[in-house]
Amino acid sequence: MTVRHRVGRLVVGGGIGGLTAALALARNGVPVHVLEQAPEFSEIGAGVQLAPNALRVLDRLGVLGDVLREAVRPPQAVLMSAVTGERITAIDFGAEFQAAYGHPYIVTHRSDLLAAILDACRAEPAITLETGRSVRSVRQDGDVAVAVCADGAEYRADALVGADGLWSAVRAHTIGDGDPAYIGDVAYRGTIPTAAISDRAGKDNMTWWIGPGLHLIQYPVRGGELFNQVAVFSADERGPAEEWGPPDELDRAFAATTGHVSEGVRLVNRDRRWVLRDRPPARAWSRGRATLLGDAAHPMAQYLAQGACQALEDAVVLADLLTAHGADVPAAFAAYEAERVPRTAEVQTWARRMGEIVHARGVTALLRDALLADRDARDFRYTDWLYDYRTDARPQAPASAG
Repeated sequence: MTVRHRVGRLVVGGGIGGLTAALALARNGVPVHVLEQAPEFSEIGAGVQLAPNALRVLDRLGVLGDVLREAVRPPQAVLMSAVTGERITAIDFGAEFQAAYGHPYIVTHRSDLLAAILDACRAEPAITLETGRSVRSVRQDGDVAVAVCADGAEYRADALVGADGLWSAVRAHTIGDGDPAYIGDVAYRGTIPTAAISDRAGKDNMTWWIGPGLHLIQYPVRGGELFNQVAVFSADERGPAEEWGPPDELDRAFAATTGHVSEGVRLVNRDRRWVLRDRPPARAWSRGRATLLGDAAHPMAQYLAQGACQALEDAVVLADLLTAHGADVPAAFAAYEAERVPRTAEVQTWARRMGEIVHARGVTALLRDALLADRDARDFRYTDWLYDYRTDARPQAPASAG
C-alpha cells in the first residue's frame, strides 16, 4: 500500500541550496518540508569560496555570524604561474573591496557552512526535515506535484523545489535533458593540516597556480587550522561518475610545474577523482508545480567559484516569490525564472570562459599574462556584475502570504 503525505512546500535535497530555500521560506512565515536522500545532512567536498553576493543572503537570513566564526578572510586572491612561479596578478579583498560590496570575500569548509544553515533550520518550527528519503521520480497530478521515493512513498506538494544536485531526479521531470556534460577536466581535492604545507604557499591568501591545461587552488579554512587544496587538470573521462583514477595521473599532470606546486600536489588527497561536469543554460526550469534551484537548475564549471553562491541567490529569490504569489505557484515560478535564468546563464557561460582563460596554452597564455600584469588589484570593474547582485532590491514579501 502506497504511503502518501500531503505537504505545502516541498524541497527535494538537503544541501546548501535546499536548506537555504527552506530557511528563507520559514523566515517568510511559510511552512516547508525537506527530503534528503542521505541518512544525515552532510556536504561532500572540502573548501568553498563565498563572495559578497552570497554573504548578503547569509546576512539576511541571520546565519552570517555563525559562518564567519569558522571562515577565513583572505587578504588577496593571487594568480601565479604554475610553471615559472611568477606572480601574474591579484585582487585585493581589503577595506576598499568591502566598502564597494558591503561584505568581505571568505573561504570556509563546506561542512561548516552547511552546519550553520542546518542549525538555523532546526530552530525553525516551520521546517520539517527528513533524511533517508531518496526521491526517484516526480509527476504532476492536477494542481499538485508528486515526489515518489525509493520505497514507494509519495509526497504531494503544492510547490516542489528540486535542489537535488547535478544528477537531479526532479530535473528529469521538469526538463528531461539527459546527463550533464563532461567539461574535459577532473579534480582531486581535500584539506590537510596547515602546518604540513610549505611557507611558500602564502598561507593567508587564496592562491591560484595556473598552467597549460591545469591549476592548483590553495587557501586556508577552519580559522586557518586546515589548508584546502584543489588540483584540476585536463583528462579523459572514465565512467559516468566520480571514481578512482590511475595512481600517478595527478603527479604526471603536474610534472612540469614549479617546485612549490608539485610539492603541494603530492599532498592532495587521492581518495576520490572528481569528474567535472556542467550543462548548457536552460531556457526554463519549471513544469507545473515543480521547479529547480542550484546545481539541479544550472550546474556550472568551478572557475568563477560561484556554484554555492548562485544556489544561495536562487534560494531567497524563490522563497520571496513563492511567498508573494501565495497559491499561484505557476506565477511564482514564472517570475523566478524571469529573474534567475538570465543571471545564472551569464554566470554559467563566464565560468566556462574563465576555465579556458585559466588553462590557456602557448601564445594565448602569454597574451593573458601580459594583459593581466598591469591590472590594479583594487580595480573591481570586472567583478561588479558578479558580486554586486542584490537579492534584497525587491520589496520584501509579506510574511502572511502563502
